[in-house]
Amino acid sequence: MNLRQILTAPNQLTLLRMIFLPFIIINLVNHHFMWALVLFVLAGLSDGLDGLLARKLHQQTLLGQYLDPIADKLLMSTMFLVLSIEYRNVVPWKYTVLVFSRDISILLVSGVLFMIAGLRDFRPSIFGKANTFAQVAAVFFALLLLVNPVLWVSIALKFFLRATFTFTILSAVHYAFLVQHRLHEHAAPAELKP
Repeated sequence: MNLRQILTAPNQLTLLRMIFLPFIIINLVNHHFMWALVLFVLAGLSDGLDGLLARKLHQQTLLGQYLDPIADKLLMSTMFLVLSIEYRNVVPWKYTVLVFSRDISILLVSGVLFMIAGLRDFRPSIFGKANTFAQVAAVFFALLLLVNPVLWVSIALKFFLRATFTFTILSAVHYAFLVQHRLHEHAAPAELKP
């Protein structure tokens, strides 16, 4: 990996998103909910912008392919964890345990498959993208509920927490099928050799 990959605009935005995380948490724990919400929204905007810039500027890098999902998982997992610890009436533990279990499983399986079979292509499925959207929306409405505890925000939060629960399970099952299929494809050429 060279310095040029780190210095691309998309990768700089991804690193910026990782830098936002401690400040979001500090504001959240100190009950500065509006600042936590503003920083979370900025982190979310940087996530959308880095992908757009990578495509428009033709700056897609191997580092970015790994760094972007790590930054996303770090942000979402940490937010769910802190919200469950500090405000479990807002985000109950069962959602956090599910989010963590899926993310850790995916990271471990990806690492093992890379080491034993050299598989690198782990692009998110439609269920994975839906799950990420549901998680981001759930955290957004959790923070908004702490800023402005009104009924419609509470209803939206419950909806997206349930969507997170559903899509986490669906995406995990789909991911297991994809891994099995890719392993079978990877093994097939080896079986054809004399």
